[in-house]
Order: sequence, then structure tokens, then C-alpha cells
Amino acid sequence: MKKLILTVMAGAISALAFAQQPAQVVKGRVIDTESQQPVIGANIIITSVDPIMGAATDTEGNFRIEKVPVGRHSFKITSVGYDDASLQEINVGSGKEVELNVKLTESFRALNEVVVKAQKENGAPLNDMVSVSGRSFTVDQTKRFAASVNDPARMALSFAGVATNDDGSNQIIIRGNSPKGMLWRMEGVEIPNPNHFAQEGASGGGISALSANVLGNSDFLTGAFPAEYGNATSGVFDLKLRKGNNEKREYAMQAGILGLDFAAEGPIGPKGGASYLANYRYSTLSVLNKIGVNLNGDASIDFQDAAFKVHIPYDDKVVVSVWGMGGLSTSTVDDDDFKEKFKSNRGMVGVNYLRYINNRSYMENIVSYSATSQTGDFYDKDIEATYQQKFVNQALRLSSLYNYKLNARNTVRLGVIINHLDFNLFDKDNEDGPFVINVDQKGSTQLFQAYAQWKGRLTPTVTVNAGLHGMLLGLNNQFSIEPRAGVRWAVAPRSTLSFGAGLHSKTEAISTYFAQVKIPDGKTSLLNKDLKLMKSTHFVAGYEFRPSSSWRLLAETYYQHHYNIPIGPPNTTTPFLLHNSLINEMSGFVNDTLTSDGKGRSYGLELTVEKSLTAGIYLMSTTSLYQSKYTGRDDVERDSRFNGKYVQNFLAGKEWRVGKRKTNVFAANIKLLAAGGNRTTPIDLEKSRLNGKTERDWTKSYGDQLPHYFRTDLRVSYTKNKKRTTSTLSLDIQNVTNRLNALDRRYDRRNDKVELITQTGLLPILNYRLEF
Repeated sequence: MKKLILTVMAGAISALAFAQQPAQVVKGRVIDTESQQPVIGANIIITSVDPIMGAATDTEGNFRIEKVPVGRHSFKITSVGYDDASLQEINVGSGKEVELNVKLTESFRALNEVVVKAQKENGAPLNDMVSVSGRSFTVDQTKRFAASVNDPARMALSFAGVATNDDGSNQIIIRGNSPKGMLWRMEGVEIPNPNHFAQEGASGGGISALSANVLGNSDFLTGAFPAEYGNATSGVFDLKLRKGNNEKREYAMQAGILGLDFAAEGPIGPKGGASYLANYRYSTLSVLNKIGVNLNGDASIDFQDAAFKVHIPYDDKVVVSVWGMGGLSTSTVDDDDFKEKFKSNRGMVGVNYLRYINNRSYMENIVSYSATSQTGDFYDKDIEATYQQKFVNQALRLSSLYNYKLNARNTVRLGVIINHLDFNLFDKDNEDGPFVINVDQKGSTQLFQAYAQWKGRLTPTVTVNAGLHGMLLGLNNQFSIEPRAGVRWAVAPRSTLSFGAGLHSKTEAISTYFAQVKIPDGKTSLLNKDLKLMKSTHFVAGYEFRPSSSWRLLAETYYQHHYNIPIGPPNTTTPFLLHNSLINEMSGFVNDTLTSDGKGRSYGLELTVEKSLTAGIYLMSTTSLYQSKYTGRDDVERDSRFNGKYVQNFLAGKEWRVGKRKTNVFAANIKLLAAGGNRTTPIDLEKSRLNGKTERDWTKSYGDQLPHYFRTDLRVSYTKNKKRTTSTLSLDIQNVTNRLNALDRRYDRRNDKVELITQTGLLPILNYRLEF
């Protein structure tokens, strides 16, 4: 009897102690990958707790697990007739419920048949039509990786094949290609560049306008894209916004050097099916400047942004979501060399109407509107030149997608996209004397896209994705028919071979088509209206080995052939046009006469060794060896501007559970980066002295490579979980060693010498976040 009493008392004390431990709800939905229909009776098991916890899905595919201890957890999802899926690195905190959206792929093997089968693994692309050069990323990674600072583009710099040539911008170079070839998508439709301080035609900017508070898990692609992705030649960010909590109201506040954030989410209406999610951020530096604390010296930076999503399920057949984001940014500079006032604003809104037609098919229709405005007044004090510009671009997009799952083996997806593009473009300068108007045009045009793709599971181990993408630019009736294909073959239980190929095309910035010049009769002649679509053919082969659920080794090799690249006209004698190419440009507006006769190529090898966050530790090493070449009007093949030749990343992180109940977390993260230096065109010193400004020797276009790039970044954080709140204090120390990496060279007229322009030195970023 004494032993029994002691046992009962010990159990009661243990239960009481456990009840006092911070815990949270983990809920979500399990659906069929192809049909998007709910998977009934799927089992969701948390494998990282003892004893094991879990739940099963209801008739709507929903599940709910109560009282999950705070911390990192791994999940395994199984269902009869489906391939297994696993989730890792899921962070459960006390201040916010966790919602998981899981896709299962139907199995078509006989129950008594023993075969090798593919399993949905951690890091695999969310889009099941992606065969090669794609991976998913989590919002947690954008917060956790050193130097990412909640920015998807800066986080992607850690992945294989990705580089940058300017610390001050988040534009990314993928496999040696110009950042202009990037496609940004949100909620299934193309969006304009979602970054603050973005220039005309650029794909990045100084600071991301995307908030980690509203982003969900998304895909990042670096080559041989499936047929549904068009108007891209280098890479794709396929972003998803998460839906708000439809059962309880939750809030998040964040304060740091980059901004002051506030986010709110919760249910709409009494039934709890609909939800809202909203976030607003304002520049911390602007707040400090307004109260008299100026940390920018001669510069002033002001920005703000907002984002939202409203999710409304009408019934079991129809779901409507309304979403949007916008950002305003202004920078001013007034120093000894330069005076500038630059504004870059953007906004987008969309409505998605998703209808489940039957248990095998669904249709999604999207209407979106976006607008961007870049205005600038620049004055170069050295050469007394003024530059003025205003670029306003608007787009109304209609997108329709139809998906039909024929059976467990075959799925077909069809789509059409209509883009109505309005523009109001102006640029002038007096660099060479009197003012010259480079563009002054208003109008509209259309871009039509259509695609068809098929996913065929030939065997449980072999999956084929094939399709066509078509694109027509109404401005000049240039069109492209682009075949795409990919194969994944699970050759062994832990090994997969992959192959991909495809033709891809990209429009230029609208302003480039309308570059103009005055002709003798006083009229205006458009220089580049008949430019062809720039095209790129991709070939990729890869091998992936997963020795365990948390380790991943991936090797990919690729070859890309680029053609229809704008270069100088046949009769040009201008060195810049004779030896250069638009393949080297970072942003879109070019006011020179161009023809689509250029070509280029990129090829390389990439290796990724990755351990996802398990047992409190993660590791990732990415090695990229590549060459990027172009051929200009002089028919000489040269290194492109982006041919750094190599990038080596190493990331590591460790989390320690601390505190009396081991519910708080101290984390340390490090990133080491080594890369080939920026390429630049040598400076013609005599000509620079004669003209009093930087003049380059374009006969040696991008012939010099600056010193190699090295950088070390650290991030430390402390997360405290109370009963209903989670707070995190973090410090990112970028470029810990304060190495001043080379950006470029320029001619200093005052000292009559060529000087090196260096990049950002040591930069600490302190941040505090509270969830409740």
C-alpha cells in the first residue's frame, strides 16, 4: 500500500509539473498533392516527444494536437494509400499556435508489393511539378540564418548557385546570370519587385518589403522551371502568404534597427472558418531622425510597408482569399560628390477564387493589380550633371488554372495568364551638354501567357513532368513556345537521380523598349521597340542522397545557353556597345540602340551538404563552381560581369534549451562566405583626366576581377517561453571581422587617382520580438 501511495503521489507531482510546462496547440490540414482534396484519417505523429503524441484528420482533413511541449519537433504523416511525408525543424512556441499544411502523394503500388518508393522529405519543393533545381524554405530559416535578417533574398544567398556583388542590395545572381532574370510570384501570380529602394527594371533593392510575419513556407527555383513559370530566365521566388488563425486572436510586435513591426491575426465571424492576417512596419531610423537622432550622416532613409491576407472558405467547395502588400521608400543624399532624392513605391492586391469541381479537379482564378513608381533627381557635383527620371508601371493580371487528377499516376495542369501593362515613363540628363530626353512615353500593352503540363508517375520510383509554356508580347508581337521536361528516379531507398531541360524567355523592362532619340525632322524615333524576347535553354542533371531523414547531399551540374540578348547595332563604333551586352546589366532601363543578336552561356557544378535542425544542431555547406560568358557585337567571348567563378558557404547553428524547465532557448548561428571578387571594366586614366569623370576602357569589358570576397556573420538569440507569450532578443553581427570587400573602382578627380570602392563593414543589428 505504501508503494502504491508513493507511486500515485509521484505521478500526481509529475502531472502537475508537466501541466506547468508551457505548451501549445499544433493544428493543420492534410490534403492530396494533386487534387487538393482532404485526406481523411491520416495520422500525424510527433516523433520528437516521449511518449509519442499525435492525431488523425477528420472528414475535412483537419487535425489538432493539444498541449504540445514548446521546442523543436519532428512530424511524420502517414495514410493508407499514400506515400509518407515528414516535417522537421517545426518550432513550437508558447505565444502562437502552430498551423501545418501537409500534402500527401497517392501511392499506386499493391499493398503486398515491396518496392522502393519516394517519400516527401524535408526541403523538397512544395510544387510537386518541380523536378530539379528547386527547394522549399521556411520562414524560420529567414529568421535563423545569420545575415538573413528576415529577408528571403538574403537567406537564399546561403543556397548553392546563388551569389551577390553588392552588400547594400539584396539582388541575387543565380548561376552567373543577371538578377534581371528573376521572377517574383505571390499567391500564384507574378508580382513586381517586392523590395524597398528598387530601381527601374531591377529585381531587388536595399531592404525587403516582405514581412516574415505574413510569409508562409515557399519555393525557390534556380533553373529548368516547370511550364507554369514564365517570364523568367535565372530564378523564381514562388512566395506563399500564410492564413491567419481562424480560432483565436494572436499578435506579434517587433522592434529593431530595420523597423518597428506590429502584426495581428484572428477569426472573422462566429464560425471560426474565415480569418484575417495583417502586418505594418515603419523604419526605425526614420523615427529616430524625427526625434533628432541622426545615424545616417549625409543620408536620410525613410520606408514603411504593410501586408495582409483575408481567407474566406464559403463552403467545402469554394475558398476566397484577398491579399496585398505595399511599400513606400525615400532616400536622400547630400555630400561632397553627389546630391540625390530617390523615391521608390510599390503596391499590389489580389483576389484568389478557388473552386473544387469534384474530388479529382479544381480551378483557381486570380485577379491582381500592381503599381510601382520610381522617381529620382540626381546631381553629380563633380561633372555638374543632372539626371531626372520618373517611371510608373501598372499591371492588371488575370490568371486561371485548371488542375485534373486523372488517377494515381497522372495529373494535368492547364493555365492562362493575361497581363495588361500601363506605363508612364520619363528620363532626361545633361551629362554630355544640353538636356537630352531619353524616354518620354505613355501607353499600354499586353503580355499573354499560356501553359500545359503533365505529371506522370511511370512507376513508384520514376516521375516525369513535361509541358509547354507560350508567351506573346503585344507591344511588338514577339512570341515564344517553350518546351519543358523533368524526370526524378529513386534508384535506391535513399538515392535519387534527376534530369531537367527547358526553354525560357524574358521580356525587357518596358522602358528599354521605349528608349528614344530625336531625328532630323523633329520627330521621335523609338530605338528598341522591336527587340526580341531574351531566351535561355537550361539543362540540369542531379544526384541526391539522404543517408537519414535529417541529412541531405545534393550534387547538380548544369549548362545554359542564352540567345536573343540585346547588344549594340551592326554598324556601331561606340566601344561600350561594341564590346558589351545587356546580359551584364543589373537594372532595366538602357537608352542605347540595341539589337537582339547577342549570346552567352553559363555552366557549373554545385554541391550541397545539409543537416536540418535536429537535436538542436544544423549544418549546411554549399559549393558552387561556375563560368558565365557572353559574346557581344565584336564576336569575342568574354567573362560576364557576374562571373565570380566560385562561391563557398558554410552555415552552422546550435540551440540550447535553458531555464529551470528547459523551455527557453539560447541559439548561436554562424555563416562563413568566400567568393570570387566582382568583375569590373578597367578605367581609362587618361580619358578620365581629360573628361574629369570615370571613363572605362570598354575594349577590355569586365576583364578585371577584384580581390576575393570573404565575410563572417554571427547571430545569437535568446527566446523565452512563458505561459502565453514568446519573446526573442537577437543580435545579428554582419561582417564580424570588418573586412572591407571590394565593390568597384572609380576615378577620384580631386586626388587624380583610381580608388577602390569598398562594401559594408561591421554592422550590428539588434532586434526584439514578442508574440502573444
